[in-house]
Amino acid sequence: MDYDIIIGIETHVELDTHSKMFCTCSANGFGAEPNVHVCPTCAGMPGALPVINKRAVEFSMMLGVALNCSINQHTFWERKSYWYPDLPKGYQITQYQYPMCYDGYLEFDVRDLSGGWNEQSYRKRVRIRRAHLEEDTGKLTHAGRSSYVDYNRSGVPLLEIVTEPDIFNAHEAYAYLSALQDIVRYLGISTGDMEKGAMRCEPNMSLRPKGTDAFGTKVEIKNLNSLSAVRGAIAYEAKRQSAALDKGEKIRQVTLGWDDVRGVTVVQREKEDAHDYRYFPEPDLPPLDVSDAWLDEVRAQVPELPIAKQARYQSEFGLSAYDAVQLTNNKAVAEWFEKGISAGKDEGPVHPSSFILHPFAKRLANFIIGDLTRLMNASGTAINQIKIKPAQLLGLAKLVEAQTINSNTAKLVIEEMFNTGAEAQAIVQAKGLAQVSDSSVLEKTIGDVLAANPKEVENYLKGNEKLLQFLVGQTMKASKGKANPQMIQSLMKAALERRRL
Repeated sequence: MDYDIIIGIETHVELDTHSKMFCTCSANGFGAEPNVHVCPTCAGMPGALPVINKRAVEFSMMLGVALNCSINQHTFWERKSYWYPDLPKGYQITQYQYPMCYDGYLEFDVRDLSGGWNEQSYRKRVRIRRAHLEEDTGKLTHAGRSSYVDYNRSGVPLLEIVTEPDIFNAHEAYAYLSALQDIVRYLGISTGDMEKGAMRCEPNMSLRPKGTDAFGTKVEIKNLNSLSAVRGAIAYEAKRQSAALDKGEKIRQVTLGWDDVRGVTVVQREKEDAHDYRYFPEPDLPPLDVSDAWLDEVRAQVPELPIAKQARYQSEFGLSAYDAVQLTNNKAVAEWFEKGISAGKDEGPVHPSSFILHPFAKRLANFIIGDLTRLMNASGTAINQIKIKPAQLLGLAKLVEAQTINSNTAKLVIEEMFNTGAEAQAIVQAKGLAQVSDSSVLEKTIGDVLAANPKEVENYLKGNEKLLQFLVGQTMKASKGKANPQMIQSLMKAALERRRL
């Protein structure tokens, strides 16, 4: 039988503030010794009173604006009562009745696995039910019959984003979370690092026979800490549940974990009934009122977001969807690219059209996506740490477009620029890398290559035209890569045709 997969996702985003949600302890406890960022307030000591972190509230509103949410300008804090060792107070301070943000949506593109755009790609909208602000719990570590707790994370500002059940497969879930991760990084409100726990995901999913409307039995997959784990866990569960339903088995309402090594879900606990959290207003905190002026100030802090930037890169610069995605996946890379564009703002359009094409945008994009990314990955260097300046890369693009050097030589030049920070023109002059476009020089080199390869010439003249590229390659090699490839191609064809006569 065929089944529809219905998925809603809860995502917990740790906000990158200096201090915790309700106290002055450092919120940056990842990798620190256990229990060094703890005070009486986040440890739940009697008489210790909480104070609201204003910046965390602003970060929450920024994300709400980015997710097209309504913002609750009057809300209050509530106690969510439950007791685990990682929650020392026995309750969590959170928002329940009036979340900070509600009734929004996130639009994103579901592309192929490489990030490109093809006929199977499509635009997707997922509704956001709510995004509420709360404090994080501590971290439990189990070893044998003992459990250890680290309260460094306890009290860190946490934003929980809950979607409607609008996601219908593992690939859409991956694309949604990837888009959300990009947004929190663009906003600068969170690192979004899933491997470090700064962003944690819990899909809720069920299956139902195609053509039916009733939801199936829901299972929850807890604390997935990578995008690949999200895709793998949902895909596995879809197969497991469909196989069970085909056998007439009932799906149990359970909480699952993901075993990344074995690639399977594992039952953590049964979840037959909803918990009674006994919410009630937090007596130690006042209601939170957001003025129109404060909200306007926060709105002004929201930058151009990835999907809007991608559309602009395609319309203004004539870039492909793939190039636009690759450049905007990382905010720092996008900013670096735009500095390169700005450095050539006086160049004017390359030709009249319905939109202005920057004459070097495509070349800049190719350099960044290809050679520069390769060099950065090999050296473990971020783009804001490299020696090359955006204007210098624009200078290299100009040399290629002017046919001063060819694309192969540009690869050598960009590597030298990356290592030294020198200007492209200076490297070309110092190393004698300028492209050879003198037809008399090129014709002599071609003559030498043809003389050295008589068998290939003979076979070409007999009809094996694929040998043309071999002969062109030999000529490029003889010129040490400095020959003009287009001229070589044309002159080689002419020289071979003369030998037919």
